[in-house]
Amino acid sequence: MDDKTRTELEAAVYRRLVEHLRSRTDVQNIDMMNLAGFCRNCLSNWMKDAADAKGVAMSKDESREIVYGMPYDDWRKKHQKEASPEQKAAFEKSSPKY
Repeated sequence: MDDKTRTELEAAVYRRLVEHLRSRTDVQNIDMMNLAGFCRNCLSNWMKDAADAKGVAMSKDESREIVYGMPYDDWRKKHQKEASPEQKAAFEKSSPKY
């Protein structure tokens, strides 16, 4: 497989992942972090990192809107729930300490 085709396939997979996460608003970021070690915010940070590496101007808010499909504060108001004590404890246990 040539690099151009691989990049196109990877981009298609990323777009599908983002669309899937947009449709699964019932899945909270803390659950994703506890189970997989990444969440929507991680994806948006990785997008910004990639933009920065290419010299493309992108704010944190812009990268989050790409992933969430709307301004982050709007998504939080519509979909984010308060984390339970159990979720918070699992996060503290599983999150790496930097």
